[in-house]
Amino acid sequence: MGKKRNQYTKEYKVEAVRLMVEEGRPISELARELGTAQSLLHRWKKKSEEGKIDPFPGKGRLSPEDEELRQLRRENKRLRMERDILKKAVAIFSEEPQ
Repeated sequence: MGKKRNQYTKEYKVEAVRLMVEEGRPISELARELGTAQSLLHRWKKKSEEGKIDPFPGKGRLSPEDEELRQLRRENKRLRMERDILKKAVAIFSEEPQ
């Protein structure tokens, strides 16, 4: 059986970042106290510094900016596939009959 992942609330993450930034607590010390990985604290700090409106949307949800970017990438991929299909169709129909 796999190890259960810890889930942290938005308030918990914000408070951990506040302790790092405002109180200047070292990440290694804070990670030991909170029982979390240093890399996780680094990630939380980076997300909060990116200046997003909601850096911790929670439970697998994406922030509005990230969700929009995801949708645009998906649409871009679909449009590229359609373009490639049309290019192939033009090549087939423009051939001289033998």
